[in-house]
This record gives sequence, C-alpha cells and structure tokens, in this order.
Amino acid sequence: MGPRFLLDTNVVSEPLKPRPNSQVLRLLRMHGGAVAIASVTYHEMKYGCYKLPESAKKQRIELYLRQQVEALLPILPYDDQAASWHAVERQRLTQQGRTPPYLDGQIAAIAAVNRLTLVTRNVTDFEMFQDLSLENWFD
Repeated sequence: MGPRFLLDTNVVSEPLKPRPNSQVLRLLRMHGGAVAIASVTYHEMKYGCYKLPESAKKQRIELYLRQQVEALLPILPYDDQAASWHAVERQRLTQQGRTPPYLDGQIAAIAAVNRLTLVTRNVTDFEMFQDLSLENWFD
C-alpha cells in the first residue's frame, strides 16, 4: 500500500516540539506507512535547520530529519504534472483576486496529482484549491 496522506510542514515538525500534540503523534503512528511529504516540505525543513546556529537544537533537528524523515518517508517531487496543476489553479485563483502563496500551491499540487489527502493545521490556507482533500489532525 502506498501513501494516502501528504504531510504539511507543521505536521512533520510537530514531534520536534517540547510538547507535541498527542493526537498528531497518535495519528502519525497509526498511519505510519501511509504518509509522505512533498519535496517542498523537505526543503522548508532543511532550510530552517541550516539557518540555525550550531547548537544542541540544530543537532536534534538534523538527527530527526535523517532518521525519521529521510529514512522513513517518501519525498514526492514537484514534477511536470504538479507544475501544470499548480499553474491552472494559480491562474484560476489569481483571476478571482485570491493569489495563493507559491509554496502552498506547490504542496497542494503534489497532493492533488498524487491523489493524497493533505494533512495540515492550516486548512484555511489550502481550502481555496479545487479538488484537494484536506484533514486537520490537530483538532
């Protein structure tokens, strides 16, 4: 069985928090083999880590990225299909005066073309996209 869920950055980074949301942790364990992340999300996490000064926190994040993200989660690309879907949606929304943030559009596109449910705390950031299944594991 392949992935059913695409995790937004706020879900992937939740286990790193001092007091992570217990429901998110439970659902991550429950759906462990059915989750993936977007290459865009991977970039956001790596970039955020690279910006940190050398510290125990940075080392903890690097270890988490290596052992929990890179080793265990499929990282799905922003490919030609995603770029085409994104372009259509971006044009549609821009025409309505609702220009979406570029990175959110890329993440939505990867979820949509792979027919995955996008899991995010920020559902309102993605509700404008057509034909996109969303879940909030924080509720």
